[in-house]
Amino acid sequence: MLNNIGLPGLLLIAVVVLVLFGRGKISSLMGEVGKGITAFKKGVDDGKKEIEDSVEAARDVTPADEKDKA
Repeated sequence: MLNNIGLPGLLLIAVVVLVLFGRGKISSLMGEVGKGITAFKKGVDDGKKEIEDSVEAARDVTPADEKDKA
């Protein structure tokens, strides 16, 4: 269904949306979308950092007398 929409169709949809909502409403909506994307990226980065901080480095827990036998 969406495969048949070309450039003229997209331009027509853009014009209809612009007429219905107005330039001010669309620009404020896009600003909110941008803020949402920024907040999402910040949350993902914070989550990655939290996971990396919580992972302990692997350490050798073999007793000292067992290390000498190998």
